[in-house]
Amino acid sequence: MTSDTGVPDGYEISTDPARLDAALIHRWLSQDAYWAIGRSREKQDRAIADSLNFGLYEQASGNQVGYARVVTDRATFAWLCDVYVAPAARGRGLGTALAAAVRDGLAEHGLRRVLLATADAHGVYAKVGFEAMAKPEKWMILGEQ
Repeated sequence: MTSDTGVPDGYEISTDPARLDAALIHRWLSQDAYWAIGRSREKQDRAIADSLNFGLYEQASGNQVGYARVVTDRATFAWLCDVYVAPAARGRGLGTALAAAVRDGLAEHGLRRVLLATADAHGVYAKVGFEAMAKPEKWMILGEQ
């Protein structure tokens, strides 16, 4: 079952930074996330501190089972990144619920655009309204591709 918020029963999503398990997030991302393999704990802690964070938790235990980070000015732009669901919790719609919570949490700011990059989860993000860029030729990048 899924609650009115779209989060599967037994789970909750919070933006309270005090609930985040920074060591766990670092382990997940630096050891298992293709985009962040080898990221230092110092860099990860700095990223958490300077971002809007969404933690996904089991209600019964309070254990964190997922994470998403948003870099935003809360006025015009946001970048969704570091979306991760623990392997044991996958296959329950939690990634989609996390992406939807980010979308809904950012809606109040009236942002012009929210971007993300993914190599393998296009379907997850499409379920909550993300789509491929219509004019990718307008965009440029400085750094890794």
